[in-house]
Amino acid sequence: MATLNDRVFDNGLSVLDLEANAIHVTSQEAASYAEATSTYSLGNSTSLSIGAPADRSGGGREVTVGAISDGSITGTGTVTHYAIVDTSNSRLLATGTLTASQSVTSGNTFTLASFKVGIPDPA
Repeated sequence: MATLNDRVFDNGLSVLDLEANAIHVTSQEAASYAEATSTYSLGNSTSLSIGAPADRSGGGREVTVGAISDGSITGTGTVTHYAIVDTSNSRLLATGTLTASQSVTSGNTFTLASFKVGIPDPA
């Protein structure tokens, strides 16, 4: 059976904890920093809090992304995904599907409940 030490997972997930400084809500899943912050972005928040790596239910490791309560909507459309970015180094660090898509209008605000980003144990 393949294994990876928690340190391997933690060093990968620590990038989220230490370098991520903004989250965008996007109209589709971004594949690059430019798509996350410009092409598909319909809003963002810099009040991003990501915890240290911890055990993941079912095996592996994960980090918890804290709830967002002050997101700013900057475009009009339907948000379906999130993108966590490192603006200092222009890096897209993580993307995922939102629990539910939502129509948004420029000038409004958004909130997100806390969620987890993880790496499962190898199969």
